[in-house]
Amino acid sequence: MKPQFSPSSSLLRTNKPRLYPYLFTLFAFIFFVSILYGEDFMCIFGQQFQLYSNPEILFSSPPQMVKRQKVAYALGKTEEGCDVFSGKWVWDNVTRPMYEESECPYIQPQLTCQEHGRPDKEYRHWRWQPHGCDLPRFNASLMLETLRGKRMMFVGDSLNRGQYVSFVCLLHQLIPEDAKSMETFDSLTVFTAKEYNATIEFYWAPFLLESNSDNAVIHRVSDRIVRKGSINKHGRHWKGVDILVFNTYLWWMTGLKMKILLGSFDDEVKEIVELSTEDAYGMAMKSMLRWVRLNMDPKKTRVFFTSMSPTHAKSIDWGGEAGGSCYNETSMIDDPTYWGSDSRKSVMQVIGEVFRKSKVPITFLNITQLSSYRKDAHTSIYKKQWSPLTPEQLANPVSYADCVHWCLPGLQDTWNELLFAKLFYP
Repeated sequence: MKPQFSPSSSLLRTNKPRLYPYLFTLFAFIFFVSILYGEDFMCIFGQQFQLYSNPEILFSSPPQMVKRQKVAYALGKTEEGCDVFSGKWVWDNVTRPMYEESECPYIQPQLTCQEHGRPDKEYRHWRWQPHGCDLPRFNASLMLETLRGKRMMFVGDSLNRGQYVSFVCLLHQLIPEDAKSMETFDSLTVFTAKEYNATIEFYWAPFLLESNSDNAVIHRVSDRIVRKGSINKHGRHWKGVDILVFNTYLWWMTGLKMKILLGSFDDEVKEIVELSTEDAYGMAMKSMLRWVRLNMDPKKTRVFFTSMSPTHAKSIDWGGEAGGSCYNETSMIDDPTYWGSDSRKSVMQVIGEVFRKSKVPITFLNITQLSSYRKDAHTSIYKKQWSPLTPEQLANPVSYADCVHWCLPGLQDTWNELLFAKLFYP
């Protein structure tokens, strides 16, 4: 007796011999791609199920679709609903400053304000207090144990170098004098904690990409040029690092346009195009994210990006007299909505857009708003001057006051408290 006819079973029997070769070919292709492009393959498919440590970055997939995984170095998590970057400055003459300027020999003379005659000390006694929660206290012992056998690196410009030095100052007193050292090799400065087999490093790359300002000593170039697609020029020095802290902003602020080199700096005839600052900056952000995706294992490493550091060169911004700056400023800005004209919101928007579209796990350290209140914390005129001041400058201190960099100890210690909080309690 013939079996009853079923269209679906008939179709399946008819196509079965033809289906297997295609399935075999498909599986073979997937296997081949996974072997050939192993790291990229895992980045493309594995990231769909990874929890990223940055609460600032929005997920493109619904939260319920994300598989939660342990974030590297995390000991816990920030209190629910707590934004550690939103808060106020409170007076604290008990736990601040976190170290004395004279106790940290690693601070560059451009940042030693007390040594260079700054008369007031109040700027050192302010502590950042988030709304509705507390920052975990910086634990130097925990940090050093975490870094045992590892490399930590700050990459960027002189502002990131200031944060790097602050970080070293927060740790070095726990290390015996004969068990630590700091050496500089061209663009790379390395602090070594010998007993911990750990290094904390700074790498000079003000644009992250290759540029004509890459000399760590002689880099005051007025006509700045950045080479497109060149992050590996510097990135080869970052490979193998366990904790990376990037920054780049100030050096892009040369005007409304930026010169971009399409070829090589070695080319006799150089092909240079001009892009808007925002487009050029976005190009660098995308290059950084791609480098991180290809070179950093999110299960073992952490990557941070520090937002723009504000300047205070125009006192008219906060209601002061025209022609003034941070010079002689000893109090903070108390307007919680203050945003200075030197901090380009359009660049901040570029960061948000690029990071939001990316699946790369980078923790965003949003120090811009909290730092914008601190017009009192800059080095101003209290620093080493690299060239003799003219009589005209001496007669007008505003003309040479540094309203970009920050005294140490001071504001940048707070940046590292926030870094500590996001490292251990993302």
